[in-house]
Amino acid sequence: MRYISTRGQAPALPFDEVLLTGLARDGGLYVPEAWPRFSASEIAALAGKSYAELAATVTFPFVAGVIERDAYFKLMHEAYAGFDHQAVAPLKQLDGRAWVMELFHGPTLSFKDYALQVLGRLLDQVLRKRGQRVTIVGATSGDTGSAAIDAVKGRAAIDIFMLHPKGRVSDVQRRQMTSVAASNVFNIAVDGTFDDCQDLVKACFNDLAFRDRLSLTAVNSINFARIMAQIAYYFWAAVALGAPARHLSFAVPTGNFGNVYSGYAARAMGLPIDHFYVGSNRNDILARFFASGEMKIQGVEPSLSPSMDIQVSSNFERLLFDLYDRKGAAVAESMADFRKTGSFSIGANALAEARKLCSGYRLDDAQTVAAMAEQHRNFGETFDPHSAIGVAGALRAKGETPVVALATAHPAKFPDAVQRAIGTPPAQPPVLAELAKLPERCADLPNDIAALQDYMLRHASLKGAA
Repeated sequence: MRYISTRGQAPALPFDEVLLTGLARDGGLYVPEAWPRFSASEIAALAGKSYAELAATVTFPFVAGVIERDAYFKLMHEAYAGFDHQAVAPLKQLDGRAWVMELFHGPTLSFKDYALQVLGRLLDQVLRKRGQRVTIVGATSGDTGSAAIDAVKGRAAIDIFMLHPKGRVSDVQRRQMTSVAASNVFNIAVDGTFDDCQDLVKACFNDLAFRDRLSLTAVNSINFARIMAQIAYYFWAAVALGAPARHLSFAVPTGNFGNVYSGYAARAMGLPIDHFYVGSNRNDILARFFASGEMKIQGVEPSLSPSMDIQVSSNFERLLFDLYDRKGAAVAESMADFRKTGSFSIGANALAEARKLCSGYRLDDAQTVAAMAEQHRNFGETFDPHSAIGVAGALRAKGETPVVALATAHPAKFPDAVQRAIGTPPAQPPVLAELAKLPERCADLPNDIAALQDYMLRHASLKGAA
């Protein structure tokens, strides 16, 4: 399989090059030239498989020809062996048609583990085979950072520099990153928002000389391997609820649109998904887009659901590529307008196509707290503020199709919000109990590309030629 850029000017690449490249050299994001398709009988045959076996089966077409099948299946089993629930991604029924899928049973208690435990192992395998090393630079609004750090800490061929917005992640999220003592891990608190962090990462990649000097790669969802691994849990939920004979929909809390796009990919591969309910917090650029057809940046406001405090949803570009009939030049023009003016609009036909697939909704902080309290009262379930937004979407959906809400983080990662909503703090898993006692390692930097690049050049193992 080959992968092409959403902006149409970068060369098509095989999977291993996409894995190591992350962002395309024309600034676009990589997508497959064509989606692999699973027939109804192939989807039905997934029933009864373990999560790791199903995930390997569904995603192997993306790596075929680069990684041997047996090695890949072994890697996938290793990736999920340490998860704390036998089902890996258990489903719970809330009412007659609403379900929740718990995606917080990995080592850092967020859905990011489901992809990053795979990505870390893929990087390690490809780098050892090539005798190379890379420098990861990433931005996190809370959960990507800890999941990525856990996946690559101590790996000899990788340095990781992870940026987070100073003071805008929860204490638990921060400590999960900054308490890791591995010598290849560098945490950076940026004086700005997540979007500022994301812009700094993209600026590093777009500085081609710097990119090549440090052999940069990405673990954010701009790296297609992240999207690929997340496709698996959509298949897992659908098959468990009767696919292919039964259709279903998903309610997804999101900021960067990567989780929704993984579901879109699963649908393109043949999964009978009717609709995506796209949940936003007060930073509601996606909800506003699906209502109006205009993507318009407004100020980012801190919220109780910090992983969604985003105004530039990078992965939306991948959907836009298809809405524009895969015309890279049109995508590049829209993205240029977006950066220049802070907005762009799509035509009526493209908006109609988008609305067939997705509808947006938003909950502000007060509504999120009310939803958490109501869900606890009605179902006896404690949800974190991100997951509660997803569950709210599933409960308000109309029609008869089952709707699965994605629970994206353990409630113990947001104890203050939970306490505010239900009056008691969430139960704390053992993995979090020792965090407060551990020393933290983190550098404070301004929102400045020169300062970031200087810091990376002083600390990276791989410095290349000056």
